[in-house]
Amino acid sequence: MTASPPKSRAVLVTGAARGLARGIVADLAGAGYRVGFTFRPGGTPPDETLAAVQRRGAEAFAFACDHAVEGATADAVRVVEDAFGGLDILVHAVGPMLIRRFARSSLDDYRAMFDTNVRSAVEAALAALPPMRERAFGRLVFFGMNGSHATLPARGLSLYASAKAALVSFARTLSLEEAKYGVTVNVVEPGDIRDKEVDRSTARALAAKNPTGHAGSWEDVAYAVRFLVSDEASFINGSAIPVTGGLREPHE
Repeated sequence: MTASPPKSRAVLVTGAARGLARGIVADLAGAGYRVGFTFRPGGTPPDETLAAVQRRGAEAFAFACDHAVEGATADAVRVVEDAFGGLDILVHAVGPMLIRRFARSSLDDYRAMFDTNVRSAVEAALAALPPMRERAFGRLVFFGMNGSHATLPARGLSLYASAKAALVSFARTLSLEEAKYGVTVNVVEPGDIRDKEVDRSTARALAAKNPTGHAGSWEDVAYAVRFLVSDEASFINGSAIPVTGGLREPHE
């Protein structure tokens, strides 16, 4: 992939103390982007993510943010804007997953899924988009689940899958409204990546029940994100990109 020098681009990655987002932070920082990322107060500390960045000879900064709290995501946008003098790219990876049959679910479960997966995304967009419009450049990348662009059902995921489908619809609508300002809005739909710590070469040696026959990795997802936020991807807009090895079901 050819990419323009990104050193002037400032990035916020949400929920990146662990999982796939940890690798995204390390990948973007290693590619020269200026990166700030959030971690949940009282949750996994940011140390491993910062160490992964340092191993690439790069820098990033971390700060605590509970995206389930109204107003916190907008504050996170402002933290990165203040640190870097603006925000060019938002990678909104935060979003808890609940696996529970609907008969055992509650309104509190509903709020937990929609507040953090959907409301926080709306809040992030409200905060990030006005300056992006003024500068005529912006990249928003949201995270769905495999099949959320087609509202594929999966037992035990009624609330989570509904929240992710709503998020994809929101992102695609934004892509229509914001394109004239030089802003693209896309969604990445990671497949059933069980081990989120292994790299691509290790994952290729692990068997998995998808058409490729092997597992996916954080590197596969990070590559898709890095492509979508690049200057060269300005004509890729409103897409939901599955990073699934060809898997069509929500899980293997």
